[in-house]
Amino acid sequence: MKLLQGQVWKTADQYLRITELERLSVKYKAMKDLEARTGTHHQVTKKDFCRLIKSATLYTKPADSEITPEPETATETPTIDTSTSET
Repeated sequence: MKLLQGQVWKTADQYLRITELERLSVKYKAMKDLEARTGTHHQVTKKDFCRLIKSATLYTKPADSEITPEPETATETPTIDTSTSET
C-alpha cells in the first residue's frame, strides 16, 4: 500500500489522517471522531507511521456519499423509426 497525502486510516480507537507526506517523515492528525475533526497533530518517521497503521485499515467513504446524481436534461427528442423493411 502506498501512502498518500489525505489518506485516513482507522485504528482500534482513532482515525489517522495524513496531512503532510515527505521523503522520510509523515505529519498526521489523530482524531477520535471524523465528523468533529478535532484532534492532535503529530510528526513521525515513515517507519514509525507504518508501525502505527500495521493493524489499521484504510478508511473509505461510504459508496452512497460518493455518488451524486447527474441532472437529467432532455436536449434531443427521441425519434421512432416507423418504416418497415420487408425481406
